[in-house]
Amino acid sequence: MTSRRSTAEIFEKIPTVIFETSSAAAAALAGEVKALVETRQKEGRQVVLGLATGSTPVPFYRELIRLHREEGLSLRNVVTFNLDEYHGLAPTHPESYFRFMREQLFDHVDIPDENIHLPSGLVAVEEIFDHCHAYEEMIDAAGGIDFQILGIGRTGHIGFNEPGSSRDSLTRRITLDRITRQDAAGDFRGEENVPRFAITMGVGTILRARKIVLMAWGEGKAEVVARAVEGVVTEAVSASFLQEHGDARFVIDAPASRELTRIKLPWLTGPVRWSPEETRRAVCWLSSTFKRPVLKLTDEDYNEHGLSDLLSEQGPAYQLNIRIFNQLQHTISGWPGGKPGADDTFRPERAKPYPKRCLIFSPEPQDAVVSIGATIDRLVEQGHEVMVVCMTSGNLRVPDSEADKFASILLEIGETFAEGWGQQAEYARMTLQSLTDKGAVGEDPASLRQLKSLILRGEVRDAAQALGLSHERLRFLDLPFYEKGRYRRFVLGSEDERLVTGLLREFMPHQIYLTGSASDPSSVAALCAKLVEQGLASLQGETWVDACSVWLYRGREKALEPWQIAMAMPISPMQLERKARALARCQSLTSMEQEVTRVNQMTAEQYDGLGLANYEAIESFQRRVVGS
Repeated sequence: MTSRRSTAEIFEKIPTVIFETSSAAAAALAGEVKALVETRQKEGRQVVLGLATGSTPVPFYRELIRLHREEGLSLRNVVTFNLDEYHGLAPTHPESYFRFMREQLFDHVDIPDENIHLPSGLVAVEEIFDHCHAYEEMIDAAGGIDFQILGIGRTGHIGFNEPGSSRDSLTRRITLDRITRQDAAGDFRGEENVPRFAITMGVGTILRARKIVLMAWGEGKAEVVARAVEGVVTEAVSASFLQEHGDARFVIDAPASRELTRIKLPWLTGPVRWSPEETRRAVCWLSSTFKRPVLKLTDEDYNEHGLSDLLSEQGPAYQLNIRIFNQLQHTISGWPGGKPGADDTFRPERAKPYPKRCLIFSPEPQDAVVSIGATIDRLVEQGHEVMVVCMTSGNLRVPDSEADKFASILLEIGETFAEGWGQQAEYARMTLQSLTDKGAVGEDPASLRQLKSLILRGEVRDAAQALGLSHERLRFLDLPFYEKGRYRRFVLGSEDERLVTGLLREFMPHQIYLTGSASDPSSVAALCAKLVEQGLASLQGETWVDACSVWLYRGREKALEPWQIAMAMPISPMQLERKARALARCQSLTSMEQEVTRVNQMTAEQYDGLGLANYEAIESFQRRVVGS
């Protein structure tokens, strides 16, 4: 494909289109497929689509379904070939890609069953070579793939072509990378349950498609997108091979674009409108590049690193450095709720009113304690009215081993103290039997999910208590979308909106702490953030909404960089230890969540490198203006 590229894209080796949201990108892509399908229908020809699985293509599939239902798009002339399937999973398995495609697309449109093709997850090992060869032949017999849809994994894989896959590789069985298995751990109730093998189209198979579009959403994909788009072609990032295709492009949302040079370092790609945010970004980048405090940067440093325009507009370096240093220094505050009686001219949060009503939204029960536990501790200590809202039950993340442990202890108690414990012992036996019946990766019955919810509630209550927060200051919403769904497959409903909006109206907070703004759009965090945003939008005009501060924190996403931070809450060694003790009370945390205190320390080290005060750790926040 030939296209005119702007100078801003000079570092990009493959056309990359950035949309503000994933839904806008999915709608545009679905419209393109619709046009192709309808053109081929007029010609009496079929369209061969290559399809992907996972959370990334879900918005695209939902838009195709909408076009089918509301605009009469027929897909009867479409033939599909899926990229991959876990080896060892039956089609009926809740995490099989066969079932995923049925639930997310095929059961809702009119593609004939005989036109649908997926690799088999149950083919015998000795028959895999022949099965994969036959899959390649079926693609060729259909005339080849006209339009291939791809996602990208954190390892840079397309399909399941993990690092080391060659450019000419064909459909085959592959061993999954550990990062890939970690990313799927939530789907399978633990990394130990994720299949070790998958059958996947090869890189060479994918590159034979006539047109290829790779989609990526959320800041978690930003780094690997940049490596694939701007880096060298390498087997270490199989998506980089798309650079060699004549009609391939990346379609990404704004958060997924943040590591591209034109977004991250725009002064290297052309003229820049030097907003306060871009100026902070540039000065912080220069300081970290030189490993030199902001106040020690010189005119020569700016000129030699593409920042002469900034210097001529806002220099000299001495004045610019002082201004940015002061801005960064003013983000630091040990009073996240505002310091009563103090001059708040340069403080992140206003002094009045005091005390404030602080509403802290935690998508899954443990999220807020993990991410901003020290801030919660400080708000409580400083006398604010704090309410932590656990929006979902979080039961999908509780491993079977925790339920087994609880039921086994309860059974032993019941058998030891037989009198009056009969019902409890029977409940324990029923739970243990349900764990056995469903196996390691079967779907949890409602009773088991309820038990896991209660286990997680207990952990979070215990952790909150360690931070000085009483049980009465925890609210468990148990939003229905979570109880009805599975990871990557959630659908928000009107009852979810009603519950969240009702809570906002009831509490009328002065402060809201929220996460999920940079997450994958299908993640629990992003969906919960969407509910809060919708609730605030519906309440616009009420006096308290206009006066409400909304502070955005990061959960599992990449930590905020100093130039992004509007409030940096410093943590002393004693306070960090207090947070660590609270986290230790949560048995269901992942290894990534357990390392969050190290992330807090790294933020403090970044501030230290800029020449600011040297703290033990920092929890950081972005400011969001209500209605923006």
